[in-house]
Amino acid sequence: MIKGTLIPIGGNEDKGYHKHKRFRFEYISQGILARVLTESGGKNANILVITTASGIPEEVGDMYIKAFQKLGCNCVEPLHIGSKAEADYEKNLEKARTADCVLFSGGNQSKITTHIKNTEFHKILLDRYRNEKFVVAGTSAGAMCMSAEMISGGSSKESFIKASTKMRKGMSLLPGIIFDTHFIQRGRFGRLSEAVARFPNLVGIGLAEDTGMIIRNGNECETIGSGMVIIFDPGELTHNNYKNLKEGTPLTMRKLVTHILSHGDRYNIADRQVEVLVGTENSPRYM
Repeated sequence: MIKGTLIPIGGNEDKGYHKHKRFRFEYISQGILARVLTESGGKNANILVITTASGIPEEVGDMYIKAFQKLGCNCVEPLHIGSKAEADYEKNLEKARTADCVLFSGGNQSKITTHIKNTEFHKILLDRYRNEKFVVAGTSAGAMCMSAEMISGGSSKESFIKASTKMRKGMSLLPGIIFDTHFIQRGRFGRLSEAVARFPNLVGIGLAEDTGMIIRNGNECETIGSGMVIIFDPGELTHNNYKNLKEGTPLTMRKLVTHILSHGDRYNIADRQVEVLVGTENSPRYM
């Protein structure tokens, strides 16, 4: 059984920059980063922010330092890894060994796999995630890289068509899932649909902005944040013509099971079952 916790986030999570100053702390203290901090052990947790995916790593790192400081955590360190050799510098391996949480920032998910996948740094993360109470979080690109089969690109306007969605191998933290992010805001329904048509043994999870999941034991998912999570389960497909199509041809799928979850709802990956929160967070009741 996996002992660690995975927290994929759909991007654009609240970092305490609400335009109305009086709301800033209230929102961030109830938001996704607060949950990341709680799951990592609280205000004294060591948070390592990997900015490899970003084109503006210094700005992104500074933004997360300030966001976690608003939550009372001052043990936040950004780390930009620009090559496989750099990933395996001893000082960086030591940071991977001692962090309570590693958080991958947004940007380009292919940069993460290019510079970190199959390095010693990557192996340490996998080992700690599987065997320790260790948190791996990621937002946008940082969430998408968590799967074994990773969406690396594809236009929403050209979706539902074979080969319009680009795929490559991810970091394999959660092999049974394909993640997509900014899901509702950028209309990415089609490209996740094509991804699960191509890999019908995997579940597709689309994360809206400022929305994420707490995934414990590699299986038990709890939705967090202000938006929705869309789940595409191809396990009951009675028709899927993906393999027989030529590239550029529209897809056909029948009985693609879809779930729409919001804050507090749960999903069991192994059983592919949903539990909907019908009570309150203070008095939870599920059905």
